[in-house]
Amino acid sequence: MPPRASLSEARRSGTSYVARGVRPFVHALAVDAKAVSDAELTILFEGSWRERRTAAWLAAVSRRDHFRERLGALLLESAVCCAGGAYCVALASFGTARDADLLAAYLDRYLRRPDLAYDQPTAMGALAYTDSVLHGDRARDFLQEGGLWPQWFQDAPHMHGDGGISNDLGGIRLACAVIEECADI
Repeated sequence: MPPRASLSEARRSGTSYVARGVRPFVHALAVDAKAVSDAELTILFEGSWRERRTAAWLAAVSRRDHFRERLGALLLESAVCCAGGAYCVALASFGTARDADLLAAYLDRYLRRPDLAYDQPTAMGALAYTDSVLHGDRARDFLQEGGLWPQWFQDAPHMHGDGGISNDLGGIRLACAVIEECADI
């Protein structure tokens, strides 16, 4: 999938990265994201994993990057299951150096814990995506030989495969493409 600038060019040319059958959902998501208030998002961020996941997506789609620090804190805290991936998507969609810092802080903490099957792969994909947008290299330190990622991947009993991040990076790219398409609705 192309980087963010190419996604914008694709939209101008009429190309969509969202499957035709998913478009009604994407349209409803964009409308709801614009309609929800900051106060309502704050309440959702205090709920269980479903509410938090919903709030993260709504914040990303509506470009409410003033929730960045909240998202980073919730990711680092990892108090509930199933929401961290949405926090990673939101941070990647904002795509700033601060978002990369928040993702790196999460990885620095949780890649030292191979016993925890949290959102390490999604966060690694989100950091690599953010690097591609910013032309940065924050992920390199984690991914290099002897870095935290290969060590975590080797030591984590729940991980299988070659230790690559292409699937996680691809998932983040797709999620960010959906968010980009919502911006035009």
